[in-house]
Amino acid sequence: MGGSGRSTFVPGSLVYTATSMKTASDSPVGDSSREVPLRATLPDGPPPPSLSLLGLTLEEIREAVLAIGEPAYRARQIYAWIYAKRAASFDGMTNLPAALRRRLSEAYRIFRPDVVRTESSADGTRKFLLAAPGGRIESVLMPEEARVTFCISTQMGCALDCRFCLTAQAGFGRHLDAGEIVSQVLLMLDDPAAAGHPANIVFMGMGEPLHNYDETVRAFRLLCDPSGAGIPRRRITLSTAGMVPGIRRLAQEEIRPRLAISLNATTDGIRSRLMPINRKYPLADLLDAAASFPLAPRERLTFEYVMLDGINASPADAKDLATLVHRHRLRAKVNLIPFNPGAGLGYASPPAEEIRRFRDALLAAGVPCSVRQNRGRDISAACGQLAALAPAGPPGEVLAPPEGAAARAGRRRRDTDR
Repeated sequence: MGGSGRSTFVPGSLVYTATSMKTASDSPVGDSSREVPLRATLPDGPPPPSLSLLGLTLEEIREAVLAIGEPAYRARQIYAWIYAKRAASFDGMTNLPAALRRRLSEAYRIFRPDVVRTESSADGTRKFLLAAPGGRIESVLMPEEARVTFCISTQMGCALDCRFCLTAQAGFGRHLDAGEIVSQVLLMLDDPAAAGHPANIVFMGMGEPLHNYDETVRAFRLLCDPSGAGIPRRRITLSTAGMVPGIRRLAQEEIRPRLAISLNATTDGIRSRLMPINRKYPLADLLDAAASFPLAPRERLTFEYVMLDGINASPADAKDLATLVHRHRLRAKVNLIPFNPGAGLGYASPPAEEIRRFRDALLAAGVPCSVRQNRGRDISAACGQLAALAPAGPPGEVLAPPEGAAARAGRRRRDTDR
């Protein structure tokens, strides 16, 4: 895979070459873009220590091992240490000879982002502010009794400019490479809150995953590889704002994550106002792509629907949404998301009773529907609130839940939809 802002080994070449990345001027809803080199092409010979093995496939790690004169069979051991055992350094790879560990440390590294802040919500949600080259990203860990869910980012910022999303207001920085995406999961798997629980992964953090298609899919493959992180495909969901070419391309992949589509309106007029991407890929094209997306026998698409008071939450909207699902013969469920506030966004969530009536109308029309309990709202970790804004305090600080939030969280029911 290439062309998504990451560097890869060329099999059989021993040369670490660079692809390119698109800068902030690149927008999937506009026409302007320019390409700049992410790294210069390196000369023949072993790569410098700046090369991280995290994000590389088994075959690419084999090339890296051969490049420093080591036997190819060592690659499988190193691959397992990085992805299955989550080793953060070569020193911990105790079944490798000390001389090999030293050579690996001299030639390569294992990228892990620096944790700038960790914030804890009254409902148990934890938000991680992470530093990576060129900026910051956020990831969210949501523990429950029987599972833990990781919400991970695929970009620094976002280029889609959805009007109700705080992430979009920060603009687009750059794509993350697969190692930076996977590292978020490995970091949260090591968190005590995740111990002993099966993990669900949702590509619903900062960025549009299908705008960074190659690196997102590479990360997905690494995460669900039984020889690596070993997270079952059915536990991984990718959420898109509606990049139709990406949906169609994903449909052709041999192994695919579950698909969620951020819908949020039933007419092109309203959806284009809320989500500029709809001007390029209108509802008819989006729903046609959704209808052709392959599903496992018991699998459904998810339509995410952010509830905005006075805009998309009327009884007529519920009726129109059910009509769209049935007209396009979609095996889909709807996840209603009460709007989460953000500075300067200018929207509000409908009253809880109106949201319940909207849900009940969809259920009565034969459309499976649930209401998301937005977790982590008190620390700006809920849907649409991630903006990588650092609170005051020293790096590495762990912040407790805001005062008074615990009592409020105790009155909320557990989220079973996210």
